[in-house]
Amino acid sequence: MLKDLILKNRSYRGYDESFVISRDVLETLVDFARLSPASRNIQPLKFFLSNDKETNAKIQRHTIWARNLPELKLPHEGQYPTAFIVICFDSTVEQNAAQFSKDVGIAAQSMLLGAAEMGLGGIMIGSFSKEAIIKELSLADNLEPQLVVALGKPVETVVLTELPKDGKTAYFRDENDVHYVPKRSLKDIIVNH
Repeated sequence: MLKDLILKNRSYRGYDESFVISRDVLETLVDFARLSPASRNIQPLKFFLSNDKETNAKIQRHTIWARNLPELKLPHEGQYPTAFIVICFDSTVEQNAAQFSKDVGIAAQSMLLGAAEMGLGGIMIGSFSKEAIIKELSLADNLEPQLVVALGKPVETVVLTELPKDGKTAYFRDENDVHYVPKRSLKDIIVNH
């Protein structure tokens, strides 16, 4: 069952804009993050939730998607996410954000696995303008965005493939806009054979 969720949990870059994600669903996803393990149990992360078009647009315009495919503008027009969760570090709880970078990943993965279980999809976006997001969302001085999680009902196909002979891990799309993600084999990542 967990493997099925992991396989459903792809990095989606195209969504059904008519599908609305409720605030309750976003809060449930954040609760999954809240219940997840945290370094030294300090819990310095805070979450900004957006599920309205105006705020979503403010976040969207300051993110960069699919750096491996610079020739494409993703998401395509009309396939934008219908919700975002911005994971922030709260400096009033702790000072060193870098110490808690793994907590950001754990929180994001917990939320995305929960989304997959609900039939939703998302993507972690690390390429964004922190300053612009802070300004656009009027975040308090103690909140520093660490990661943007986009969410929605996926409308694209993502296929896992074996690593090609040239060893390149870059994802790519075919002429039908199917997204392919090369993965290293299990034997290639276990170091003690």
